[in-house]
Order: sequence, then structure tokens, then C-alpha cells
Amino acid sequence: MAERVADYPRPPALVSSAAVIEVVALGVVICSTSRSLRVLETFHPPTYYLPPESIRRDLLVPGRGRSFCEWKGIATYWDLQVGDQRLEGAIWSYEGPTDRFAELAGWYALYPGRMDRCQVNGEDVQPQQGGFYGGWITSDLIGPFKGDPAHPELI
Repeated sequence: MAERVADYPRPPALVSSAAVIEVVALGVVICSTSRSLRVLETFHPPTYYLPPESIRRDLLVPGRGRSFCEWKGIATYWDLQVGDQRLEGAIWSYEGPTDRFAELAGWYALYPGRMDRCQVNGEDVQPQQGGFYGGWITSDLIGPFKGDPAHPELI
């Protein structure tokens, strides 16, 4: 069933998902799970948050910087290190999210455009455009999407 991102709420909703998620980065499967949380916000494709037990946390190194979301709070960034290869700031989490998003505490999100491959139920994800956004675009979503230069009114 198609979802129109224009119909997603503001403030965002947090929705459980049983979709099968697989993420490959730097040649390694870093996540495989059928349990995630999706953040759904108007004009954004969903951002998937992955449970800590599903992530190769042994490959995470504390990253630099933080960012602030008016809805979720302060994000902590993580680098992904595989051998001598490193993806800086490619993953983030909310260690102390706002009450509304308390379920996200300790879960991980990532930029799909920085990974080798992200899949939802076997479908390759298209990353949301714009370096700041971490949305996952699948064939069941109807845009336009924030960050798309073809829609400057949404940037």
C-alpha cells in the first residue's frame, strides 16, 4: 500500500515496523533485523531507527559533533570503522531523547547514501537527497520529498 509523505504528521510520528532491514557498509553486513522504528514527518521519507542488538556496535567509534532536533533532542554521531576504512558521522543515535521519542533511546539511524546498500524487505533503498537528511525512499512512497532540488519549496 502506497504512503504519501505529504500525509505524514507534524510533529512526527514514531511507528514500529516489522519490515526486514539489511544494511551493508564497507563490505560488511552491519545490521539485519525485522524490528525497527520509523520516524514519519511531513514531506520526509521515513528514517529507520534500528535496535542496538541488531547493529554491529563493535564497529562503531564515537564521532565528532552533535545536532539538535526540535522533536527528538540532541543526536550523538558515530563513525563506522572496518579495518582501516572509516565512515565518519554516518550513524547517529539519541541517548536521551525527548519524552515523546523516549523509545528511540539507544537505537541507531544512518545515512543510507553513505552505506554500500540498505534494503527494506529485499528492496534497495534510494537515499533522501540533501546531505543532512537520512530518509529511506522505497517504491511504496509517494513524494515529493524534502531535499529534492526539483522541489525548492521543500528544501
